[in-house]
Formats: sequence, structure tokens, C-alpha cells
Amino acid sequence: MGLLDSTTEKAYYESSNHGNYQFTSLEDVINQFIIAYVGEDKIISKVKRTDVAFHAQRSLQELSFDTFKSTKAQEIQVPATLQMILPQDYVNYVKLTFTDDSGIEHVLYPAIKTSNPQNIKQTADNSITMNYDFQGTNNLQYDTESDTWTNYKAHTSSTQTQDDYEDDTRWYAEGRRYGIEPQHAQDNGSFYIDELTGKIHFSSALSGKIVTLKYISDSLGTDAEMQVHKFAEEAMYKSIAYAIMSTRANTPEYIVRRFQKDKFAATRKAKLRLSNIKLEELTQILRGKSKHIKH
Repeated sequence: MGLLDSTTEKAYYESSNHGNYQFTSLEDVINQFIIAYVGEDKIISKVKRTDVAFHAQRSLQELSFDTFKSTKAQEIQVPATLQMILPQDYVNYVKLTFTDDSGIEHVLYPAIKTSNPQNIKQTADNSITMNYDFQGTNNLQYDTESDTWTNYKAHTSSTQTQDDYEDDTRWYAEGRRYGIEPQHAQDNGSFYIDELTGKIHFSSALSGKIVTLKYISDSLGTDAEMQVHKFAEEAMYKSIAYAIMSTRANTPEYIVRRFQKDKFAATRKAKLRLSNIKLEELTQILRGKSKHIKH
């Protein structure tokens, strides 16, 4: 529902805010919701702006996870430590890839049979090392990296001498790969996301390579910074209205169900609009499926 502003074509092309008209700021969504939904003889007679802002942020966060996934990407060169710090607004990863010299992205797969547990420091006789603070409390001491992950990095296929696919569970097994699981038969490298420390660990084969992390963001920031795609604007209004009415005391149940139904319908419509299905592209894919498989 955002209106065209007074920006001229010349000012638009000379600025850095290209393509922003497809979005509406959360601040505008809040203002427009109050104008359209709040007041005498309207759906919601009275509500605080702070309540609208809270439910708007929660609605944006929920819709970002499932409906209009707020996907971002970061590219780094894997350092010698084989670690990457997760972005501040990281929620979940979509895909990790490494880029070859031709600019082609190759998918990386998670190392599902290894991890990086907390490694408790021990003395030579395997006694646990304790740290005494100024209050006299005994605290365990931990190494920065576990022996499990250290050993995994030291024995990946990049240190072996075979021209076969990498297997993150059985590296050098030439001629003995009968029954190997397909997710392990790849030579792109692997990664492990340590949620506890907020880091991504890469296998040694990826050292020095360009890696791209595509991830889902929670879309949170200030009201002016957060943006809503215009295809999902109506879903935001319905979600805010449902959240307000469902948390109010003495609201009749049939009213709550009505708002819930409106919310689900608007969310489904937003998903369809944002799916970005093009007839020509779909036709091309279906043509590819009609090929006969020859043996």
C-alpha cells in the first residue's frame, strides 16, 4: 500500500537504493495498520502503538522463517583456522558452497558423523584441570577445539593420495566403496556448524577456498530498517490483527477464529505470490522430465 514518493528517475538511478520500491518499511506497516484497523467503528477500537509495534515485529519474524524467507549471503576465504563466525542475525543455513576459478558454486555437505564437543582440559595423568576464581569457585577449563574435530581435520581426503570421491567417514577406501551412502560420496568438502560457539568449521580440503554462506535472517532491526515485501503486506496486517485480538481478554472465540482464518488465507496468498513461479521456466523443467532414460 506504499505510495509513490517524489523521487525522480534521475535521483533514483543516481542513488544506491535500487529496487527498494518492492518493499515497505515496518514503520510504514505499523502506521498504516493503525490508520486502517484502529479507531471508533473499526475492528480494533483502541490499542497502544507499542503493542502494535511488538506484534508487527513478531509477525515479521515468523513470516521471515516460512513465508518470505529473508535470505542473506556472506562470502569469505576460508582461513588457516578453518573457521567462520556465524553472522549476527543468523537463524539457520540455506546452503553452503565453495566457488571454483570459473565462478561456479559447488554445494558443501554437513559432516553428520563428527562434531566439536567441549574438550575438558586434563593433566598428564588425565586429571581434570580446574580454575579457581576470586570467589573460590571451581570452574572447568576447556580447550578451544576438541580432539574429535582436530583429528577429523587432520585426516580428510585432502591429505590422502587417491583420485576418488571424498567420504567424510571412510577416506581412503579405493575399491571398497560398495554400499557407500550417496551423501558421503562427494569431493566438495564438508562443514560442521557449532551452534554453541557460533562458528562454522570446515574440512581441511577447503582451506584457502572461497566459501559462500546463504542463511535465513530473522529480519529484525529498527522499525525503519526492517522491510516487508509488498506481496506479503496484507499478510502482515492480518497477522498483527490476529495477534492483538487473540491476546485480549474477553474476546469472543468466534472473533478470534475469524481473525485466525483471515491470517492463514493471507499467508497462503503471500506464499503463492512470493513463490515466483514462471510458466516458461516450469514448462522448460517439465520438458526435461520427458526424456527417456537409456541403459
